[in-house]
Formats: sequence, C-alpha cells, structure tokens
Amino acid sequence: MPSSNPVFGRGFANAANGSGQQGYGAPGYGQQYGQPYGQQGYAAPGYGQPQPYGQPYGAPQGYDQQYGQQYGAPAPAGPATRYMTMDDVVQKTGLSFLVTVLAAAVVWALPGQAAWGLALPAVLVAFVLGLVISFKQIANPAATLAYGALYGVALGAISEAFNTIYPGIVVQAVIGTFGVFAGMLVVYKTGAIRVTPKLTRWVVGALFGVLALVLVNLLVSFFVPGGLGLRDGGPLAIVFSLVVIGVAAFTLLLDFDMADQAIRRGAPAKFAWYVAFGLLVTVVWLYLEILRLLSYFQDN
Repeated sequence: MPSSNPVFGRGFANAANGSGQQGYGAPGYGQQYGQPYGQQGYAAPGYGQPQPYGQPYGAPQGYDQQYGQQYGAPAPAGPATRYMTMDDVVQKTGLSFLVTVLAAAVVWALPGQAAWGLALPAVLVAFVLGLVISFKQIANPAATLAYGALYGVALGAISEAFNTIYPGIVVQAVIGTFGVFAGMLVVYKTGAIRVTPKLTRWVVGALFGVLALVLVNLLVSFFVPGGLGLRDGGPLAIVFSLVVIGVAAFTLLLDFDMADQAIRRGAPAKFAWYVAFGLLVTVVWLYLEILRLLSYFQDN
C-alpha cells in the first residue's frame, strides 16, 4: 500500500523487502514442497543442490554448523539483522522533533532580526536535503537530524515573525498541531477510520490537488494581486486552509499505517529514521498551515 507521504513511496518497499528477509518466515523445507509461505519445516536443501565439502548428501543445512570442524567445512557466521519495532519509531521520531524544536528555540533567541538572515538559506537547503533523502531512500540519523535542524532554523524565524505580529499565536499553533497529531493517532489506533486502498487513493489525490492549487495560486499572483484568493486571508482562504489541514491530518493516518506495515514486514531497525523523517515532514507542514489559519482569524 503506497503512502501519501512522498518520502514513503519507494523507500518503504526497498527497505522492508531489501532487509535480507523474504517475508515473515525463513524459507524452509516446507516452503520448497508447497507449504504456505513463511511456514518453516525441515530445513533440508532441495534435490540436486551442492553440499558443503565433507557434508553427507541430503543432510540438513545446519549439519555442517554442528560438525563443520570435524569435516573441515567452516560454519557460516554473520551478524543477525535487528528488525524495526514501535519503540524504534517512537524514539527516533521523538529525537527528530526535539532537534527541530531546539534549533527553532536557538534561532528565536537570536537578537534583533538576525534569524531572518538564516531562514531562507535553511529552507532551501532543507528542501534539497529532503528531496535527496526521499529519492535516495536515505535512512540514517545524520540525514534525518540534519533535516530537522535545518527546518528548525526556518521555523524559529517564521514563528518569531508571526508571534511579533500576533502575540501568543505560536503557542496556539503548537497546541493545535499536537492536538491534531494526538487525535489522529487515537483515531488510527482505535480503528475508527481504517486505512484502506480506497482511502489511500483519496488522500493521495487530495494531496496532489492541494499542491497543484498552491502552485497555480502562486503563478497567478504574479499577474493578479492575491492570486486566486487562496492565501489572502478572506473566506476562501480560510476554507482552503481548513481543507489543507484536513488533508495533512489524513496523511498522518497513512503514515502511521505505513510504519505499522514496515514493522510487520520485518524492515531493518534503521528504517525508523526514514519513518521519523516522513512524520517530521507532515507535522511541519501541519504546523505551518495551522499558524497561517490562526493568523487569518486574527486579521478578521
């Protein structure tokens, strides 16, 4: 099932299926002779397969591990793969959010308007890094935490500007963001809304529709003041922001489901950094849209 979050598209499939596993169970004798996939039986090699030197023909695959020294065949050895757990997802996501918040707090504390000199470069670098992480499916702490720190710099400057114009709006936006996040997590865990292929298609379609409208509005604004009116603070802008917040909220549902699927399919533990990156993208988007919506109400 594809995720609406673009960073989960190819990366999940490659990480979950390329982790050295062929499903939920190791292939065994039963798999070769028609038993259900993943049901392990007597781990005998198939007919005609070459045997390690000194191993009796038809002996189990583990035979040379026990008697390898006796027959001169070294026992295979290698580090066991550690699979991703929900604890991994929670820890990596929490650490990513912490780095983002700390970076934002440091930038906010800078004197005067110094933060604005860092905001635009941070946004541009974070955007490029996000694309690299997405398309190259990078799942490591350095990439995810660097992305969080860069966007933290930008969020610190943006939040400070909004709070200067509308005192207290940042606290309201933070509460609203975590309220939506917690609410959608409860909805997902209780099964009130089930993530189905049909729901996924609807959310993905809505996501691309929102992005298309934003781009069209931006292009039109170069020729017509206010563009299509989607960002001018009027009634249409309020409705559009509510729609965007709704799409972002449902994107969280699909991201939660994608993390669960990765755990069930035996993705490696490092894939948790990729999950954290995807959730960070969605939450930052959600926070900025809530901040924008609250500013509309302050103006009216």
